[in-house]
This record gives sequence, structure tokens and C-alpha cells, in this order.
Amino acid sequence: MTTASPSAPVRIAIIEDEPAVRRYFMQIMGTAEGHDVIAMAPDLATGRGLISLAPDLFLMDIGLPDGNGYDLVPEIKAACAAKVLIISSFGDRDTVVKALSAGADGYLLKDSSPKQILDGIAITLDGGAPVSPAAAVYLLDLLRAPARSSHAVPSAEADGRLTQRETELLRVFAEGKSYKEAARALSISPHTVGTHVKAIYRKLEVNSRSDAIRQGFRS
Repeated sequence: MTTASPSAPVRIAIIEDEPAVRRYFMQIMGTAEGHDVIAMAPDLATGRGLISLAPDLFLMDIGLPDGNGYDLVPEIKAACAAKVLIISSFGDRDTVVKALSAGADGYLLKDSSPKQILDGIAITLDGGAPVSPAAAVYLLDLLRAPARSSHAVPSAEADGRLTQRETELLRVFAEGKSYKEAARALSISPHTVGTHVKAIYRKLEVNSRSDAIRQGFRS
């Protein structure tokens, strides 16, 4: 008789310049089973060397000694399948939009609780795009902008515009909600959510919720 092997732990790399914050993140990971911090870096240069480790997830700060964390995101995405969850003290509109446009899979603020951080990691690994409420305000503003705005949800074809319901669903996903939570929020069935998601993917030419949200907020 064979016993099923346990799931492999989530391999996490942390790029954060403050030693105290790195220790804090380590403590949080230590409270959750299956979270393995495989490496840490205090700056972009050292963080770049972690890409070859191909972790499942990067927890990354924005304000690093040698540049902005989001500048490294395209390199990570080009080299491996790792998700990137930004955890920063910067919650201004410009920084949030730049980080998500660069390819970050989520954006949390450092005042997030340990549970919010762990939930954010789980959502990110599940293909979602968790965004702290304070940062989500800017993203929702962009989705409410007129269609001709440089930040409006793209409508590459005249018949390829997102419908009002599809736009609402994208807003809900930007808040980090799951399919079931989105269904409850919009008072529709999970099956209908799936139908809308397929339409959104087709119109925005993407393959995941995080890509759809990034494409929706891209300038």
C-alpha cells in the first residue's frame, strides 16, 4: 500500500532592503505550513541573481537601494514562471499602476496583516491578483475612466469592447476576489462568471486573470 506524497512546499524568494522587514516576512512564512523561503536579497542586483533559482513566488519591495523593484519584474517574467507579489509602503497611483503594468501579479501594502499577506500569496499562486484596498482605489478609478482615456480598458476592436458586466467583473477581480466571491458580489452564478472570463480573455488576448487585470490597467 502506497501513501500519497505531501504537496511540495511553496518556494519563496524575498527581495527587501530592510533587515527587520525581512525577518518579519520570515516569521509570517514560518506560521504557515508549506511556505519555504529559499533565498533573500536586499537590492535589485542581488535579487537578479535569485531568478535562476526559479522560485514559485517573489515577495518584492519597490523602494530598493539601487532602483525600483518593479524594474526587475519583466526580467523575472521573461526568465521563469514565478509569480511576483509586490509588498511596499508606496501606495500612490503612479507606483501601483507602474508595478502592475510591469507584470506584477499583485500589490499589497506593508501595513497588511499577516493573514492578508498569506491570503495574498495564496490568491497570487492561484492565478488571482490581490490588491490592497488603498491601492485598489486607483485601479478602480482607471477602469471608470472614459474609453478614450489613455488608461481606459482596451478595446482593440470596435466589436471587442468589454461589456459593462465584464468591466464590473474585472473590477471585482482587481480586489482579489475568487470566482465564487465574484459571483456573490455580482449576484450571478459561477458558471456565468466563467463565461464572462472567457470573453474577457478573448477580447484582451490574455490567458489569466492577472494578465487581464494588468492589460486593463495598462497605459
